[in-house]
Amino acid sequence: MEALPPLAAIRVFEAVARHLSFTAAAAELGMTQAGVSYQIRLLEDRLGGALFLRQPRGVALTESGHRLAQPTKDAFGQLRTTWALAPAQQTLSITTLPTFATNWLVQRLGLFQLDNPEVAVRLDSSERVVDFAREDFDVAIRYGSGDWPGNETHRLFDITLTPMFSPALLEKWGPLRTPADVIPMPWLDPTDAAWTEWLAAAGIEHPVCVPRPGLSLGNQVHEAKAAMSGAGVALLTPRFFRAELASGALVQPFGIEARNGKAYWLVYPTARRNRPIVKRLRRFLTDQAAADG
Repeated sequence: MEALPPLAAIRVFEAVARHLSFTAAAAELGMTQAGVSYQIRLLEDRLGGALFLRQPRGVALTESGHRLAQPTKDAFGQLRTTWALAPAQQTLSITTLPTFATNWLVQRLGLFQLDNPEVAVRLDSSERVVDFAREDFDVAIRYGSGDWPGNETHRLFDITLTPMFSPALLEKWGPLRTPADVIPMPWLDPTDAAWTEWLAAAGIEHPVCVPRPGLSLGNQVHEAKAAMSGAGVALLTPRFFRAELASGALVQPFGIEARNGKAYWLVYPTARRNRPIVKRLRRFLTDQAAADG
């Protein structure tokens, strides 16, 4: 099968055939008239004959030009229609951690969808770190230090942690007068290094972190449910559990919150930084995070 002529030259031919004017085609394509003439000459050399008759007030198609013009116009018309419909059918695929998805993001994605009704938003909730080169996701919201080479990163908010538990557990172990009173209570995930960070933030210089058996549930959503059931004390992020604190399902005995230097970040490949829907999501999430501070 013979190779097609250069697509750039075919595009120029279609524009000239549609306008019957080198000047108008050049203006539409952002080219010089000399550039348009060069591309047409490439096609004519390939065909071995003229495509246009140069006339005082423009150009006219030759017999060969007429034969090629309509199918070429039809092909480019179909391409224009296809690409014009693409924004109305676009999908935005987001992957993030279960706690962030359940306790922060899903309450806000509805607002984003209302502002962008032409976009189908797909959310994946998973602990794994996806490989953008191998999986079909546009953006991720990740937890860490922001060091993901080859990607754009935008900090949304820092993580803070503080002990929370059920009113029933407070009744059994309370009243709690100082942060040190939390030490003998049953801890959920007692091997978590964040316990030492919180005790240090509370001014306890030599915390007694004796290894002890306990539940290790993997994420804050599960830990919060276990804490509300009375199973123990969980280290949780207050901004994720404001409703539970307001309703009394969880108790936060002290205002001391530890920071571990990590944050939630919006992450996407550098090649997608100028995609309009990604830019809109970035503005939306950073505005929401700032308002929720």
